[in-house]
Amino acid sequence: MIHSGFVSGGDVTFVSPSGTGTDVAIKGAPFGIGGALKVGFGRHLRVGGEGYVSTLNYGAHESSETIGWGGLLADCVWRKARWSWFVGGTVGGGGVKNVTLLSDMPVDFILEDGSASYRKYGFVAITPFAGVEYAVTERIHLTAKVDWMFNVSNPQPDFVTGPRIYFGFMFCHSR
Repeated sequence: MIHSGFVSGGDVTFVSPSGTGTDVAIKGAPFGIGGALKVGFGRHLRVGGEGYVSTLNYGAHESSETIGWGGLLADCVWRKARWSWFVGGTVGGGGVKNVTLLSDMPVDFILEDGSASYRKYGFVAITPFAGVEYAVTERIHLTAKVDWMFNVSNPQPDFVTGPRIYFGFMFCHSR
């Protein structure tokens, strides 16, 4: 499944070695890819796992934040004819890598002084979601969903959150 949306971490102040602060707005439309595996139990319950990676490019100097996450999911599904609607959530975790550039970076081997920030950290996430599936055939379903990821263990000012919209397909096998 591919995804985009609008995410924001707000304005973050980066401080140079000389003590000068620069505010950078970390927000925009990310792009990412991933997938899910779900197993049905009964008429409405599905459990499984999912994992994604999402990259946001932001700022005037090609800064980027990449979030990789995954976890265990459960959802409740309702079906009518070829359509299925579902709501659920994922509990898991992931990691963030944020490279903020405060000036253009030449392609050389000289270390930059005070114009770049590199941050890397892990987190535990809860991600509620809702979506719809359309059965093109019994075995292939087109899927659309929206989610919102919450960093519940390690809040950071540069962690971007907001709605992500997913489009893709699922291969299905029924009993």
